[in-house]
Amino acid sequence: MALKLLIPKGRIYDNISKLLCEAGFPVYLADRTYRPVLGVSWLEAKIMKPQSVGELLEIGSHDAGFTGIDWIKESNARVEEIMDLGFDKVSIVAAIPASTDENRLKEKKVVAATEYVRLAEGYLKEAGFDYRILRTYGATEVFPPDDADIIIDNTASGQTLRENSLKIIGTILESSTRFFASQEALASAEKRRAIEELAMLFHAVIEARSRVMLEMNVSKTNYEGLIRNIPSMNSPTVMPLYKDGTENGFAVKIAVKKTEVPELIPRLKQLGASDIIEYNLRKVAL
Repeated sequence: MALKLLIPKGRIYDNISKLLCEAGFPVYLADRTYRPVLGVSWLEAKIMKPQSVGELLEIGSHDAGFTGIDWIKESNARVEEIMDLGFDKVSIVAAIPASTDENRLKEKKVVAATEYVRLAEGYLKEAGFDYRILRTYGATEVFPPDDADIIIDNTASGQTLRENSLKIIGTILESSTRFFASQEALASAEKRRAIEELAMLFHAVIEARSRVMLEMNVSKTNYEGLIRNIPSMNSPTVMPLYKDGTENGFAVKIAVKKTEVPELIPRLKQLGASDIIEYNLRKVAL
């Protein structure tokens, strides 16, 4: 049995290929091909536009894939979300020229430019606009004011909108890249197990990215004070140190959040730790 994966092309591709590599599935993609090799016989992959992933999973031609929740909502695809990877966070927003009065727009029929036709229709109806939708294929922000009165588009920081003299008047959806599976694949015990195992590995990689291992030595005298005052995932790993056959203090390992390290290392020194080493982790399976 081969599990068929869909990997999105474009801006999402780099994060997904890196995740797969760190999970143990190096991605090799030859020039001008759409079928990468993942290094194991039980995984097959195809590169597709993120807009197409949901519908291809729904019809069952592939088993699992990655795309933004925005494109799943846009296609209204019946798929199962396995996990939120937290990558490529964007907001789907409505924006108009900075000098335009939103209330004035509601007095006429507006042209709304967007790649998100379904999401745009829902927003415009609810907001009370009389509208015509103009389907775009990228670079939506350049349409106003000549070719559109309002746009529905994704933005990470709003910077591109500001550079094009646009202001946000509404947020429709918060989106990120997620791992999805087809209902058909999940109905197969074998494929469900493979999908769940992939998700476990992805969790382990993402968890490891946020943590580091700290290893240190501590004397017998300072040991109790150190152990009582340090964080760890569960409890510290402690091993005795020997010198000339005699126990000579302890080696202590703790896995901690990267954000804790700048304050933690000086505190460890104050508590009597020495020879402190920090190193990255590859996977953390909780």
